[in-house]
Amino acid sequence: MIVKCVIWDLDNTLLSGVYLESAAAPPGADPAMLAAAGTLRDRGIVHAIASRNPPEAAVHAARVTGLDFAAAECGWGRKSDAVRRIVADLDIGADAVAFVDDDLYERAEVSFAVPEALVLAPEDMADAVGWPEFSPGAVTPEARRRGEMYAQRRRRLLEARSFAGSRDEFLRYCETEVTIGPATAADVPRLHELSVRTHQFNTTGEPVDEPALRELVASPAHEVSTVRLRDKFGDDGLVGASVVSRDTGTDWTVTLLMMSCRAMGRGVIEALLAWLAGAAGRDGAATLAVPCLVSPRNMPLQLALAGSGFRAAQSGPADRPVAVFSRAVSGPAPELPGWVIVPEAG
Repeated sequence: MIVKCVIWDLDNTLLSGVYLESAAAPPGADPAMLAAAGTLRDRGIVHAIASRNPPEAAVHAARVTGLDFAAAECGWGRKSDAVRRIVADLDIGADAVAFVDDDLYERAEVSFAVPEALVLAPEDMADAVGWPEFSPGAVTPEARRRGEMYAQRRRRLLEARSFAGSRDEFLRYCETEVTIGPATAADVPRLHELSVRTHQFNTTGEPVDEPALRELVASPAHEVSTVRLRDKFGDDGLVGASVVSRDTGTDWTVTLLMMSCRAMGRGVIEALLAWLAGAAGRDGAATLAVPCLVSPRNMPLQLALAGSGFRAAQSGPADRPVAVFSRAVSGPAPELPGWVIVPEAG
């Protein structure tokens, strides 16, 4: 499992001292931890804070480290609760986080309460940056900007909480722009990254290597489409993709559909499904089918498919159940929101 977020303790871990015992001159960043954090940031791994300190300590840590923290939990409760809140706030799996703390008790408490998390001591970090869990492969432009994107997400959520209108009105207020278009060879590294990192919105639950993706992009029997997302808060870049097979008579089959969790709640998955249904109908297909691995992790995708008019029929072996979600597409095409941009050919 690739680590998506490192959650840092502050005192004697990310900071070279104890914050509350150094009020006159708060401690600076620990050089070794800062070097490790910078390396991981450049690989697209984001950082968060779980510390027994007042919130001001997180502000100080951001200033002395220069890091964009995706979340900060400061207080005197259990560290495991802080880790769980960060996982929920960032909408990632507990097995996608690493927790770093100098205190043996705190590490044991988090290990017991959140066993999926990777728990490390500060002295582990010099070696850990070379471990597979911290090595996502090709680093895409989206990965390099991931910390910035989480900051944009926080600003968007703050405005959403005070917005009085509907979700659609809020998306328009945010100047949401979704662009769906054909994939190119240049998109392959990001498509591979999505296949590795995306679990909640992934029909196969399996990574797809770059050679296989290049073949799909070049294949006349497949249509690989990308989804890009931006709004007034920032540009999220390439957040989703679909692979369609047209070699099944008059039916379209989506052999792979995946979407970044950053797009969750922003109308993107619904827009892609509506566009796929319309494109299939215009191509003369009678049915659009989406085989989907059934697992607790991709339940949000299963719900999105059901909400978009797809009905499921169970198939596959008991140890790897697959539901084929399908809908008729021979009737009128679903209406796309005005903020969805599609190729001229549709």
